Amino acid sequence: MTAPDLDERLREEGAEAERPPPAVPQRRVTWQKLTVLPCFLIALLLGTWLWFQQADLDPISENALSGGQVSKALWQHIGLTVISTFFVLIIAIPLGVLLTRGSLRRATPFATAVANTGQAAPAIGLLALLVIWLGTGMKAALIGIIVYAVLPVLSNTVAGLEANDPTLLEAARGIGMSPMGVLTKVELPLAVPLILAGVRTALVLNVGTATLATFGGGGGLGVLITAGITNQRMPVLVLGSVLTVALALLVDWLASLAELLLRPRGLEAGR
Repeated sequence: MTAPDLDERLREEGAEAERPPPAVPQRRVTWQKLTVLPCFLIALLLGTWLWFQQADLDPISENALSGGQVSKALWQHIGLTVISTFFVLIIAIPLGVLLTRGSLRRATPFATAVANTGQAAPAIGLLALLVIWLGTGMKAALIGIIVYAVLPVLSNTVAGLEANDPTLLEAARGIGMSPMGVLTKVELPLAVPLILAGVRTALVLNVGTATLATFGGGGGLGVLITAGITNQRMPVLVLGSVLTVALALLVDWLASLAELLLRPRGLEAGR
């Protein structure tokens, strides 16, 4: 092998050595994401159940936990969370879209200030006012939860739509897409990560705020918590608190999975 050939071969080998390794595509959902939190929740609930097995329940505690009252409170809590989140989505996302259109942009600070006021007010005080106005029952509780959770979804929807690259929007219009096509096929898909983050926050807020529904006659796990506090029965209080924490963690985990699965594939690289 001649000297020039040797030099050329060395240069080629050096270039191959400097070449970065091919990118390994990241999994959208890892096994740790799928298993760690469920295993923790199972351990938490199992530990609570084992503690109850050896706990000495007096008649007051047994009366508070018997007759399917625990399952009833749990399903009421889930119902409050699901229904309130549904109404938050159908209110906050369309409103956020409208506030980024044309002349309605000028109303964005006002709408955000109103939403901030709803969340800044103490939840128990807001619920008390709604009970005075609407009476006791699930209706007042739902309205209070909805008002309290609108802000994260509304602000994230507006922020996500306003953060879109104007050149991409101009390119979409340049190829003849209608305003509705630009919104549904370009703007909203790009804003999905921020919108989903707001929805995730609202879900966890709703689970926590729903515990206050008991003060307005709305039921939920707050019934167990307040019964445990007022009657000074630790097992009842522990059960209500553990179920509320477990439900909040489960909802946050499911929302995080949805956030990963619904994220547009083109945006995964920046994650």
